[in-house]
Amino acid sequence: MYKKIVIFETMKRTIALAFAIILCLGTSFRAKAQEEDLDTQYAAELIAKGQSVPDFTLKDIDGKTVSLSDFRGKTVLLLFWASWCPDCRAEIPQIKAMHTLANPDKVEFVSVSFDREIDTWKQFVPENSLPGVQLFDPQGMKESEIGAAYHIKWIPSMYVIDPQGKVVLGTVMAGKAATTLLGVASASARPLLNNDLCTDENCEN
Repeated sequence: MYKKIVIFETMKRTIALAFAIILCLGTSFRAKAQEEDLDTQYAAELIAKGQSVPDFTLKDIDGKTVSLSDFRGKTVLLLFWASWCPDCRAEIPQIKAMHTLANPDKVEFVSVSFDREIDTWKQFVPENSLPGVQLFDPQGMKESEIGAAYHIKWIPSMYVIDPQGKVVLGTVMAGKAATTLLGVASASARPLLNNDLCTDENCEN
């Protein structure tokens, strides 16, 4: 009986994530075509699938020092963005949708801001309830050593990184990131999607 409940609820989560993917992909064929062109143009130089990502250390919104390697053992969605970037702002609802559906024990959302002013960033993050770990790169986009290491030529750019610190996907499309998270969740022995269902001691894994 417990297995049936878990399977049913996991299917509901999968359907919900699929709905988020549809949101991310957009509602018009023209918008989808434009996104595909953007990925072709701006994601081609991102770190290739299977390559290890370089570690970096920045401060979060509370001034705490955070390294990407702190999240080793989890799948990471790493986002490069800035509040002055219209495309970045447009994708906030999509990032929030993915974050809501992700299992926090298995997936970490890490965002690196290239904002020009730290105060602007500190104001924008809470005002827009941005999820996950929020980091600030004081070098800005053009001078950023981290951005150069990750081959960032366009924002938003994002990576899905596996628990071993290797690239699963590099993209400028939130829809592809959501699809990839769904694929990783489907292949995982323990789901990346939220599953607070097995609370009874007799519930089988």
